[in-house]
Amino acid sequence: MAITQSDELFAPVGNDVELCYQTFGSPDDEPLLLVMGLGGPMNWWSVGWCETLAGLGFHVIRYDNRDTGRSTKMSARVSKGQVVRAGLGIPTRPPYTLSDMAADAVGLLDHLEIDKAHIAGISMGGMITQTIAIEHPERVLSVTSIMSSTGQRTVGWQHPSLLPRLLAKRPTELEAYLQTFVEMSRGIGSPGYPEDEAASRRRGQETWDRGLNPAGVLRQMLAIMTQPNRTKDLSALTQPVLVVHGLADKMVHVSGGRATSAAVPGSELLLIDGMGHDLPEPLWTQIAEAIRRNADRARTTR
Repeated sequence: MAITQSDELFAPVGNDVELCYQTFGSPDDEPLLLVMGLGGPMNWWSVGWCETLAGLGFHVIRYDNRDTGRSTKMSARVSKGQVVRAGLGIPTRPPYTLSDMAADAVGLLDHLEIDKAHIAGISMGGMITQTIAIEHPERVLSVTSIMSSTGQRTVGWQHPSLLPRLLAKRPTELEAYLQTFVEMSRGIGSPGYPEDEAASRRRGQETWDRGLNPAGVLRQMLAIMTQPNRTKDLSALTQPVLVVHGLADKMVHVSGGRATSAAVPGSELLLIDGMGHDLPEPLWTQIAEAIRRNADRARTTR
């Protein structure tokens, strides 16, 4: 049976922010909101992945975060120096916070007239997902946090080699950008499930076509660097929680996933050997079925 896929649509979510979004599957199925990570447009949740989830009984919603893809671009200026200082723990005021981005997601649910949804986020998206569950618990059926962390600075650290790459000036010519994209994907990807270079280039091309926003990436990085430690608040969650993390993740060390799961009583922790900071297709079934299993736990806790 073919999975229904909507056109790309737009939702005003408040505070002069408009999100571009797309849905997969039947609106009669259980809503599952997917929240992407740093600088990642919604196409990083690939069509195949969304169809896999829809095939398990979810009405899947993917969207571009603010400052990403075709959603609203913000205007506040952020310097690389501010990001570095925030990373060192020096107090810095960001133009917006992860709480603001969580409110965007809730605004999208409002637009879609969805009272409650399952939510799943990857990396920064996992941090936003955790924040939604903490600050808007009445809107959340279940939580899946993928390759993310709690905001505690002593866990989920980044490999030192990556920050210079993240702060490096983005190429302005397509071929140079694609080469950089492939190299970065290879550097943070899953060593046990390496992505084919042609597939990586296609994903880079899609990202280029949706529109690059280097200033937006800096604003999102500052929101990450200034996030609070959610450990105590996570301990109060009552929704079913699944934590997924790769044992070979260089972007967010596996200690972040372990700490997230440890903070939430009764959570499920799925650690995957050979998985880095991506969602390799050979792992789709395993991870999607874990999300389905976690969502099913919500039925028994209502």
